Amino acid sequence: MAYAFRGSCDSHLRTVGVDALGAYSGVHGATVTRFSVESGTIVLDELDARQLTTWVDGRDPETGELRGRDLASPASDLILDSTINASKSFSIAALLHPGLERAYEALQDRLRDRIVTTWERELNARRGAGGRVRESIARLEVVELQHRRSRALDPHVHRHLWLNVRVRGADGKWSNVDSRVAMRVQNIVNAEGELAARTDPEWMAALAAHGYSLNTEGEIAQLAHLVRAVSRRSNQIEANRAVLLEQWRSSHPDETPGPDVLQMIDRHAWAVNRPGKPSDVNEDEWFELTKQEFLRLDPDVLTPLRPLEAPQSGPTGVDHDLLARRAVADADDRSRASNGRFSVLDIRAGASRAVASSGIVGERDGLQQLIDDVTARALAHTRDLIPDDPDKPQHVKALVTHAFARLKSDLGIRLVRLSDAPWQSPPTSGMDAARQLLVGSGLDASQRIAADAVTGFDRLVTVTGPAGTGKTTMLRLARSALEVQGRRLLIVAPTRKAAAVAGREIGTAGTSIHALLADHGWRWGTDDAGAALWWRLQLGQRDPSTGAIYRGPRHHHLDAGVRIVVDEAGMLDLNAADALTQLAIETGAGIALVGDPLQASPVGHAGAMAMAERRAGKAVELNGVHRFDDPEYAALTLRLRAPDTIFEAMDTAAALQEQQHVCRVDDLDAARIALVRGYFDHHNRGQSVAIVTATNEEAAYINDAIQQERVQRGELGIHRIAIGGEENRILEGDIVQTRRNDRDTGVENRAMWRVSRIGPTALELQRLDDAADSRTVSREYAADHVHLAYATTVHGIQGETTDVSLVGPDVDASGLYVGLTRGRQHNEAVVVARSDAAAREALASSMMRGLPEPDVADAVRAAHRDLNRSARDAAPEAAGLACPPHDTTEPDPSSKLARWLRSARTARLTLDADAADREAQGHGRAVRRDRLRTGFDDGTRARLEQRMKEAQQIEARSLARYLEDDRPRHLEQDTEQIRYRELVAQAPASHQGGIQ
Repeated sequence: MAYAFRGSCDSHLRTVGVDALGAYSGVHGATVTRFSVESGTIVLDELDARQLTTWVDGRDPETGELRGRDLASPASDLILDSTINASKSFSIAALLHPGLERAYEALQDRLRDRIVTTWERELNARRGAGGRVRESIARLEVVELQHRRSRALDPHVHRHLWLNVRVRGADGKWSNVDSRVAMRVQNIVNAEGELAARTDPEWMAALAAHGYSLNTEGEIAQLAHLVRAVSRRSNQIEANRAVLLEQWRSSHPDETPGPDVLQMIDRHAWAVNRPGKPSDVNEDEWFELTKQEFLRLDPDVLTPLRPLEAPQSGPTGVDHDLLARRAVADADDRSRASNGRFSVLDIRAGASRAVASSGIVGERDGLQQLIDDVTARALAHTRDLIPDDPDKPQHVKALVTHAFARLKSDLGIRLVRLSDAPWQSPPTSGMDAARQLLVGSGLDASQRIAADAVTGFDRLVTVTGPAGTGKTTMLRLARSALEVQGRRLLIVAPTRKAAAVAGREIGTAGTSIHALLADHGWRWGTDDAGAALWWRLQLGQRDPSTGAIYRGPRHHHLDAGVRIVVDEAGMLDLNAADALTQLAIETGAGIALVGDPLQASPVGHAGAMAMAERRAGKAVELNGVHRFDDPEYAALTLRLRAPDTIFEAMDTAAALQEQQHVCRVDDLDAARIALVRGYFDHHNRGQSVAIVTATNEEAAYINDAIQQERVQRGELGIHRIAIGGEENRILEGDIVQTRRNDRDTGVENRAMWRVSRIGPTALELQRLDDAADSRTVSREYAADHVHLAYATTVHGIQGETTDVSLVGPDVDASGLYVGLTRGRQHNEAVVVARSDAAAREALASSMMRGLPEPDVADAVRAAHRDLNRSARDAAPEAAGLACPPHDTTEPDPSSKLARWLRSARTARLTLDADAADREAQGHGRAVRRDRLRTGFDDGTRARLEQRMKEAQQIEARSLARYLEDDRPRHLEQDTEQIRYRELVAQAPASHQGGIQ
């Protein structure tokens, strides 16, 4: 919290709790502004350091009175921090022109007011048992912090809005805001920022007066060329900072750097490689040095430009239907983490973004009618997964596009058709020889079953292989067995890199799925709204992108003698899977999907492999882990992959700690240092090291820090330098990754290399896992598509195997599992936590995944689960029975039971839907009956019915007694309430959240 009074992100304190509060001793007299919102009216006042501390702690800053219940858990939310920022070119313009600085601050003022009133309108508190009742907000409070630069001291004018989680409901009670809703409303907040930056008439007029205009990306077109340099410099400063902090800690063992030391390190990191290398920088020096740096980048940057005419385009003449389709495409594109489902809030945010990008300029209130109309039109392009509940909260992700639902349905039908189709003209010779080859191969039992499935005559086969289970070894033998039969294995993969790796290891040519589909006429792109678009050229048809006449496949001819093996099939997206299935049906080829849907997800919509597994003629799961040197850890990785409950995840996290696979640190800076130190500890022993991070930005910090340390150690020279993507500095000996397929040079996207030589016009790259394999790429290619790769995200490391793997904080379930299964000898997760127990909780939380949603019926059930976790408005008939007049703390047990009964009825309907779905799948042969998951049996349903009857009886008795007795009653001691709690505890596990 210390940076609240220091005015800049670069000087914030990296400690928490009591240590952080000690920094307030140096901020006497400083205040921050509090915005209190009631009924859309905003009132301002100032809080000093003591009052801010009290306010953040959930108390009235004047009286110290606690607002709501005291939350003792260290995991309890205190504030939610939302940052108002915009394109970096805006901050550059504000630094260069005082007039634009004032206009930009005024724009942020208007945006802030819009956001805080939006929060009051859209957010809610929760009431009742399990927080099932939605309570509207009568008062919320926000503290604003105004900063003009980032922690790396580059120009970054922005605001932090601290929303206190303590809000007052319409019922007069203080309690916590529904943080789950707040996180989803953030999409609306972000869209408001885009709308303000691109449509606000005062801001657009100010830009035009300085000769500036916005490009299609929303950057100031005349300053956009400076943005990459600023971003690159920011990354370099972070790398410098990591090195300096590590040096300080090495010189001061067992000490914690205070705020003054951290500020000194920040300033020093900024000054490295700048003229004069000042050890400290005041505000005037910072301003002048930064401006001079822009002048070095562009000597004409301060030359006055001819004023432009201010944009005046209004909503008249705008294509509302096009904007609606853009809104849907935006929501669908952002829905991949939720399996293609999105909410009404997401559609509203998409509508705001569509209006923002349309070129319209107008007052915000005047645009609302257009946004509402676009939203209504966009909803017509969606399918409601819970149509019988039109009053469900707008944050519930219960919508999918019609195109998405149709794609899933079509793909499911085609997979069944392929699975049912007999193999045309199976070979009559070589069968015995192929079988003997597999028997004597040394494969384990599950590998032999998988190889037999791949070489058999089921047209659709799936092989699920957790990390290290020997998928490649199995496929190598399957290829040989197919050749003995006179058949052919064609290896393809979702990426060219994965195809190349699989081809080399299996011993056959590999290609990407997209190259195979393109050879057979498929093309893809986006339509005018930005939605994915796939089509197929017919023989003799002209390709609109190249102008060439399509004359049929030239490289990959398919027939009944070909088994198409999709390696890394968990990364296969639905559109590519649909096209591939059509291709197999028409050519007579068979498909084997080999991979793990619980590792890295596809770039597009996921679920293809899970859909195929349900419908495959044979579905095999490998269970023998061979990759790791430690057999005990090998067994642990299977537990890590997909724990069924949070309790299993906690046990797995504890086992990881016990086996020394967890490094706990106190903050993000310490995590970065631990990753850099871990790299060198293992690198010095000659081991190959993979580092997996949550984001590309985090990977960039680690990459720069490792490179800088290698330079200081003399491992890398700086006499020859190349510029890589995002203006990375590339040196001879660096580990890099290519980020774009290039057929001419033979490099693949995400392939790993060592830079062996930097020449005047080209870079020579040596494949990391095969020193004899080298490539040469031009400096032009390197500048756009070569990145440092000491650290990378999960998609960059997928498919790689190293000696050691280190995983950074905040990765998701796939990142954690993939990261902790790359190292043969050792795997380690770096976790930010204040205690070992907190580290276990953080790891366990990262392991948990949502249930798969391969079919539309699964999406329906997932939408219901989302709804059941949401608070709802109190039923009108129960509102008058909420509590006796004198009791303002305890909710009425009858209303609690009524909500339980409503949820229980929903659970019962879901059980019936499950049963009907399983029956339909069995009749349609979508899943073989011997492989169906039985789900809930009749006994489970009967027990639920019995509990519902008991609940109805309890409800009646409790209500009667409550109305007769006006004395306060402690429900926890009520025997009826105890039985009520028992009823909930006995609910079916997968529906318990829905009937609590």
